[in-house]
Order: sequence, then structure tokens, then C-alpha cells
Amino acid sequence: MRGAKPVEWTGEKLRILDQTELPREVYLELSSPEEVAEAIREMKVRGAPAIGVVAAYGFALGALKLKEKGAFALSELRRVKELLASTRPTARNLFWALERMMRAAEQASGPEEIVEEARNIERETRRADELIGENGAELVRDGMRILTHCNTGALATGGEGTALGVIKAAWRKGKKIFVLATETRPRLQGAKLTAWELLREGIPFSLITDGMAGYFMWRGEVDCVIVGADRIAANGDTANKIGTYTLAVLAREHGIPFWVAAPTSTIDLSLPSGRDIPIEERDPEEVLRVGSERIAPQGVSVKNPAFDITPADYISAIITEKGILRPPFAESIRKLLEAT
Repeated sequence: MRGAKPVEWTGEKLRILDQTELPREVYLELSSPEEVAEAIREMKVRGAPAIGVVAAYGFALGALKLKEKGAFALSELRRVKELLASTRPTARNLFWALERMMRAAEQASGPEEIVEEARNIERETRRADELIGENGAELVRDGMRILTHCNTGALATGGEGTALGVIKAAWRKGKKIFVLATETRPRLQGAKLTAWELLREGIPFSLITDGMAGYFMWRGEVDCVIVGADRIAANGDTANKIGTYTLAVLAREHGIPFWVAAPTSTIDLSLPSGRDIPIEERDPEEVLRVGSERIAPQGVSVKNPAFDITPADYISAIITEKGILRPPFAESIRKLLEAT
């Protein structure tokens, strides 16, 4: 993303752009695993790849703290790993990054090597974004009107983004595209984050409420839907921001291709299908309020799942850094991962 750096390692602290404050640009300096865990839990940083990168640095901060105490105990680092892993249950990249960090710690002679592994994870995430953008841009035709949901850009990954990275790559190749960005209730990531990124890139777009998507499809004003994923099961079912399944059903009804863009680190082969993916239930206050303003009466019961599951049958393609996967996804995922 041009200008702002959503995630930056300073050598001793982790500096992040507080996404809950956008469009105001407020930066936080995190100096402990506990501060990193709180930032992830409170969605000051969000998006599966970015959560993975930030958690890796949170683990590294734990290792540096142990060095200050004159100790380097794996048991303490396991505690740090569990703390960070407890923050968001759905995002696969969180657990993928922490598993890598723990393996690095088991082989390391000191915290510097652990910090370097966090840097590797950040570098690999950025490179994966670039390749996802390049691969996905080949699918985007000149003049396409693209609908996207939630935020999948630099704020969600620390690099160029996944679904929004595809959109950026197509735009930079000179393709005349137009974006419809859903506001994405209840946290409004589309209105606050995606709109902010699209404005900075100069990409033409309009912001719509979530309930307007079907209307614009019916009018013939959507040519494709591109979304991200927080976890992909072995059969190709995907977990993504709540409301994604609705868009997939609408896209199928209107004959519109539905593409998912995500790095292979989001794929979880241990889960046979989307029914096995844990879905985070968040604070009812996110639904009861917009900002500090309460919008529902006292005593209202709330359900607030953060994600839903889109069955593989509704997905036209999965765009990864290693190539574009086509149905049947159980077979194409297996072949892709076996080949790399």
C-alpha cells in the first residue's frame, strides 16, 4: 500500500496501524506478546495473513523478553504461543505462523534466530501477495465491474493484499475496472478500510450496503465477485467474513464467477470440509452499536458469528501464489500442495 505501513518491525517493538481508528491514521507500538494478543483480539489488526505476521512478531517479542530476564525457556515460549493462539479461532494463518515460530524456537540458539523467522514469514507473505495479484489479474478482463466484500488489501496482509491485491494488480496493468465495495456489517471493514485503500490507489469504486449486492447483480452491474478467505478446508470450502456465503449464492443465481484469493498458508488439510472450521462468535456489542451509538433497544438478543462458510460448489476459482485452482478443489488442492 502506498504511503502508510500497516505493520512495521522496529527491531525492538512492533508498530501497527490501528485499524479500529481509520480513517484516522493512528499507530500503536507494541512491546510485549500480551499487547500483541490484545491488538489481534480487539481487531486493531485483522485479516488472516496480517494476523499471522503480527502473531509471529508477538512470539518474537516474547523471546526477546526472555533474553532480558537472562533465560531462554521453551516452556515459556509455549505459553506465549498459546496466548497468541487464543485470540482468533478461525484464521488459519495465525496457527500456521505460530507453529512455524515454535519450530524455529526449538532449533534456535537464541532469540535473534526467532526474530529472523518472523521476518521470513513477513517476507513470504508479501511475496505471496505479489504473486496472487499477478495470477488473479489474468482473470480480470478490461472493463470488468468487480464486487468485493470486507477488506482484503494491505491492511489485511501487510503486503499488497489478496482479493484487493488482484484488483490493484489489474488496475496497474491498465485495465479499466470499477469496484463495488460492500460496507461489511457489523464492523464496517469495507466502509472504513477497503474504501480507504481504494481511495489511496485511485481505483474507481462505489460503496454499497451489504443488502444492495443482489440488486446490482440483478441489474447486470456486477461481472465478478472476488473475496478473501480466513481458512480453506481440504475440499475447497472456505471461511470468510460473514455475508460471503450470501454473495456466493447470489452470484450463482446470476451466473457471475465467484473467485477466492488466498495464500496456500490459509489451506488447512487437517479439516475435511467447511463444517469442521471453527467459527468465531464475537461480542454482541458489535451488532448493537455503530461506533459508540447504540442502535437497538435494551434487552435485544444477539447472534454475532464473525465468519460463514462458502461451499466449494459455489466457487469458480481459488487464486493462490502458486497458481489458480479450479474445481474439483479437493483434487486440485492436493495436486498443488504435493507439487510444491
